Amino acid sequence: MPKTKVKISEIPSSIIVTVPPPAEAAVPMPTITSPVDRILPPENFTTAGEVVNFRDSWRIFKIISEFIDGYDFLKQFKREVTILGSARLPKNDHYYKEAEELGYMLAKNGFTTITGGGPGIMEAANRGAFEGGGETVGINIQLPFEQRINPYVKHSVGFYYFFTRKVMLTSPANAFVFFPGGFGTLDEFFEVVDYMELGYMPKSPIVLVGHTFWDPIIKFLKENSNGLVHSVSEEIIDSWKVAHTAVEAFEFIKDAEDRPNEFDTTPDQIQSKGGPDWRVFRIMAELVDGFEFLAKMKNEVTIFGTKNILPGSSYYQAAQATGELLAKNGYSIITGGGAGTMEAASRGAFEAGGESIGMTIVRESAVQNNNYLTKSIGFSFPFVRKLIITAPSKAFVFFPGGFGTLHQLFELLTLQETGKMPRTPVILYGRDFWHPMIEYFRMLYGNFKTISMVDQKLVNVVDRPEEILKFIK
Repeated sequence: MPKTKVKISEIPSSIIVTVPPPAEAAVPMPTITSPVDRILPPENFTTAGEVVNFRDSWRIFKIISEFIDGYDFLKQFKREVTILGSARLPKNDHYYKEAEELGYMLAKNGFTTITGGGPGIMEAANRGAFEGGGETVGINIQLPFEQRINPYVKHSVGFYYFFTRKVMLTSPANAFVFFPGGFGTLDEFFEVVDYMELGYMPKSPIVLVGHTFWDPIIKFLKENSNGLVHSVSEEIIDSWKVAHTAVEAFEFIKDAEDRPNEFDTTPDQIQSKGGPDWRVFRIMAELVDGFEFLAKMKNEVTIFGTKNILPGSSYYQAAQATGELLAKNGYSIITGGGAGTMEAASRGAFEAGGESIGMTIVRESAVQNNNYLTKSIGFSFPFVRKLIITAPSKAFVFFPGGFGTLHQLFELLTLQETGKMPRTPVILYGRDFWHPMIEYFRMLYGNFKTISMVDQKLVNVVDRPEEILKFIK
């Protein structure tokens, strides 16, 4: 078998960028480290659900092996529909019965039913597909609880890392059906709609089953994310279909076209539609660079929020004041490095003489940083960036935002709820914006029982930057 020679330069890595300060600001430039200085310190930190020490370099390979094994597993299926929903809904629940009926209809019409493989809605959909004689797939996560594979799964694969598992749940799907759920279901929902909006995933039919559960989310997005901060498109929201029943849901997805799975793994190379593909090695390179970057940081607070707020607006001023206050109290600021909320918080920290760190996405071979970063790193893969940006902080502060902000919020709540990361303060800034979401959490606990009483108290709401400090240890 011929060997393929690869130049190191042909395997792009994440991009670490040192950004000069604005001309009018007299702030010391960050130090450029030598290769010797880049030797990793022995400190541990928690990311992706485990303590990482860079002397244990095999962990990088563990992550990569999950990608390779996952894509190798998925290549055998066609006409996949992913069904997502709560693991906590019992067999006598109305939505369990609707999910079971939908799985049956999908099987009878030649679709593959993919779920997370667990109980509740996942079991119901797999059960219907199983009894209909169709392909039933479970993509499971290793958790201290709710981790068993339901008995109606014909093909299963398990993952340790949430982010690799979510890639496998979403990447092959030709359509998505979301039943009522908890933080995990909302995390999966907002990840899908966020990546579709950004162009990281092809646009596919999205069906939401249950008006009582989903109408408050749609109202929040239209009235708050769109109406107050203009961070989402109402046209995108209107493209989703809300269904009462399994029959109605099936009508929305029955004509979904099958797309070939992108990766095909063989013993000697990784193939895609275009031939040899080095993306897995690029993922590895980004993970290594990202973990190196994290190993040198401490005492950070991460700030999220929409890029659409403008200088002079009340939320921009609040984010800037928050960055300034945190910097003066010895904290570094981490943001996505872009405009709006990110720029405001970075600016506040920068002008106070603090450290402002950007973790950005590289789009079309360019990094779009704001002018107030003292240090930044860029990623081509959004799921790698998400892993890195949620790892090191003393607290996470969420200003108003849209799909991306809510995606990050529910990712963190899911990781904390399931014990995949330590309990860390999650702070929502702006009661006027976030109040409907807090009421929604109460409904999830009180009406649907898809989160616990403890889960609904994972967030704190503030209206002034000074209130943030009391939650940070």
